[in-house]
Amino acid sequence: MDWYSTVFELIDMRSFSNLWFWIVLAVVWSSASHWVLGVPYDMVSRAKRRGGQDAEDLTDLLRINTGRILYIIEEAGLWIIAAGMFFLTGFFILGWFYAVEIAQALFLLGFPMAIVSMLSVRTARGLRNQDDNLDAVYRRLARHRLSVQAIGMVSIFVTAMWGMYVNLSIGVLGG
Repeated sequence: MDWYSTVFELIDMRSFSNLWFWIVLAVVWSSASHWVLGVPYDMVSRAKRRGGQDAEDLTDLLRINTGRILYIIEEAGLWIIAAGMFFLTGFFILGWFYAVEIAQALFLLGFPMAIVSMLSVRTARGLRNQDDNLDAVYRRLARHRLSVQAIGMVSIFVTAMWGMYVNLSIGVLGG
């Protein structure tokens, strides 16, 4: 047995039967729901609870991050959308028309994150002029986080169902 076979036997290169894929999926969605527009949600909760300097820090960080998001979208948004759609379309075609499992996995990770990205841009635009009304900012950030968590739950469910279907139809020990 050569080292190439040993490595590929040790590290399963199929996506849905690979533990690393599921770890990445969990980390992606955990991070996406914790970092709301680049701001950790515990900072939002602390600012809402304490106010004062914590609220000022939150508004400063939100102003910086929303400005950055909106600047990137205004300058290169069309190119980012075009490149993202190119890759997502490629992953979809390779995954479901040519049965490339890694492309299916990347699509199931990338497509919902594209929706979250669009939602983040929408939330950033809505927050652009709400710095003075902190209650509205807290509500909008909570609604954004809840939406991201809902998208994440649906995404994890769909990915898990598809992954189980793929593993059962191909067979975990088969190839």
